[in-house]
Amino acid sequence: MSLPQAVLEQAVTALAVCWRLSRADGVVLGFTSHDHDLVIDGVVFRATPGMTPSAVTQTDSLEGDSMSLEGVLDVAAITAADLAAGRWSGAVVEVLVCDWSDPGAGFLCLSRGRIGELARPGFAATGAFQVELVSDLEVVDDVLPVRLSPICRSDLGDRQCGVDLDRLRRIWAVSGGGGSRLTLAPGLVAADRFRGGRLRFVRGPLTGIDRNIVEVIGSELRLDAAVPERGLSGAWVRLTQGCDKRISTCRDQYRNVLAFGGEPHVPGTDALLRYARP
Repeated sequence: MSLPQAVLEQAVTALAVCWRLSRADGVVLGFTSHDHDLVIDGVVFRATPGMTPSAVTQTDSLEGDSMSLEGVLDVAAITAADLAAGRWSGAVVEVLVCDWSDPGAGFLCLSRGRIGELARPGFAATGAFQVELVSDLEVVDDVLPVRLSPICRSDLGDRQCGVDLDRLRRIWAVSGGGGSRLTLAPGLVAADRFRGGRLRFVRGPLTGIDRNIVEVIGSELRLDAAVPERGLSGAWVRLTQGCDKRISTCRDQYRNVLAFGGEPHVPGTDALLRYARP
């Protein structure tokens, strides 16, 4: 619902700045610079004077809008543990303006982006943090043209791949670990198949946190990012098998070669170095 133009053209306005944060796990939080809570579009925006935005720069070009957001940790909302565990990594942030005297009349979206770099100046003493918002247009810069590839361009289980991930998942107990290493309870069959796969905590303080599995050595997993050691006690995880994206794996392990999204028989760049034999 868009903010009526008449509200912006009034001689004296009652505008409030609001922030809507949406995490990948479905959690949505709202904050406002107003001194009372507001309800906008079904979301309660809590009065949080400690949240302050920088100047917003917008252009009509394809360059991303720039903005940063500063705030103070709230025990019930944005906690130090959640920041350390990466729960807010990539979360969508929308900066809105509404009429606090009639918040149901609509709002104006000033900026939208995703949480990028996180800084915590004076964090230990004050709990203050600062995040950089990465515009959605930045994603355009990361889109590469499709190139011939001997390995599959799809991800295991996505729409192009079509493999049913439910049969490739296991729920397993964590027995220990630290940093980017996790030790599983013994007994997991074919543990090496989870190399390159995905891990999600499904029980314990870290529930909902995802990590990529880089390596599997026996019952020990090496993850792509560290997890807080204090959250591992009594934890359970959901493991999803991985794929090295080679046609032999697609054919022999997943019986899915017809959906292979690559060109395994196209010569590589090493073909340029070959020469004809006399």
